Order: sequence, then C-alpha cells, then structure tokens
Amino acid sequence: MLDFVLQPRDIGSKDWATVLFVLSFVLIAVTRSVFENRFVDFSKLIYSDKYIKIYRDSGNLMNWFTIALFVVQVISFAFFIQLSLSFFKIVEKTDWIAYVQILTLLSIFILSKYLIEKIIATSFNIEEFSEQFNLQKVSYRTYIGLCILPLNVILFYNETPIDFLIYSTIAVILLINIYTYLVSLKIYQNLIISRLFYFILYLCALEIAPYYFMYYLFTKT
Repeated sequence: MLDFVLQPRDIGSKDWATVLFVLSFVLIAVTRSVFENRFVDFSKLIYSDKYIKIYRDSGNLMNWFTIALFVVQVISFAFFIQLSLSFFKIVEKTDWIAYVQILTLLSIFILSKYLIEKIIATSFNIEEFSEQFNLQKVSYRTYIGLCILPLNVILFYNETPIDFLIYSTIAVILLINIYTYLVSLKIYQNLIISRLFYFILYLCALEIAPYYFMYYLFTKT
C-alpha cells in the first residue's frame, strides 16, 4: 500500500495586490467621470498632441486629475518593476514587503527628481523648457502607467511568466521615453542651443544619472 505524504505548499498571499488593482481601476473610473473631456483628450495622447497643447500650463501638474493618475501610475510601475525583478529571480512577485519598498523608493525618486529639476532649471534660467519638458514626461509616463496596468494584472495572476510581454513592455517604455525627448528637443531647439552647456549638464545630472543609479540599486541589492 502506498503512503502519500502531503507537503504544505507555501503560496504568497495575493489579496494585497487585488486591493491595489481594484483601487487603481476605481481611481481611473472616478477620474474619467469627473474630468470627462480632459480624460478623452488624454486617452488620445499616443497619436495626438492635443492634450499637451491644451494643458501645457505648468499649473496642470498639480491638479486633481494629475494627482489621481499619478497615484495609479506609481502603483502600476511599482508592480511592473516587481514583476520584472521576479522574472529575473531577484524578488518574489507576491512579496508585499518588497512591493512597499519599491513603491516608496519609486515615489521618493520621482518627487525628489522633480523638485531638484525645478531648482536646477531656475539656476540655469531654463524654467520654460523644464516646465514643458516635465509636463510632457508626466503625461506620457502616466499614459504608459495606465496602459501597462492590465498587463500587470495578467502577469501577476499568471503562474507562468510571459517573456514576450515583459520584454516588449520594457522596449515600448524605452521607445516612448526616447520619443518624448526627441519631441521636446524639436520644440525647444532654439532655447536649447542658446543654453547648450547648461542643457547638457541638466541632461546628464537629471535624465541619465538617476536612472543608472536606480538600475544599479534594483539589480545589485
């Protein structure tokens, strides 16, 4: 007679992730309901710059539309970072403590970077470029965050990692970031040329070095 020995299987809880996913979709639904026209323009950002032209004032960075979608963006990107690290066997995707750490670090990184950019832009007298550049970055980054949210749901609840989704999403994020830089360079080429030295310092100090250190921190710790 065969004796079967049951081994307990340790499965990380996914309830915390479900709550965050539901919260994100609720925030999107409420934002769409309250700011219906703006959300429609925002949803066309991938193929139209109408949203950037209409809401180009720097005050739009600090209103409730931007704040609500910023929360969704950070939640979404933190999930994608954790899922990517899980894919490379660095952390467990169900580890909520690791997620909180990533979420906190990402939020501090984005907000600190924005404040430092404001200070340096004022010092270099390139406030106009910095404000418009930040608005474009925030808009496109938020758009990406909303787009990858459903992918995060699929990747999180799928027990088998989907290599194609992870690699293609990383590639799309990089391409959109490059596109944002190119658009900004084209729009403000005269301003940039007149202050080329300061712009190079700005680019190296705040657009290259921080992401390198973030990459180093996530991969080496």
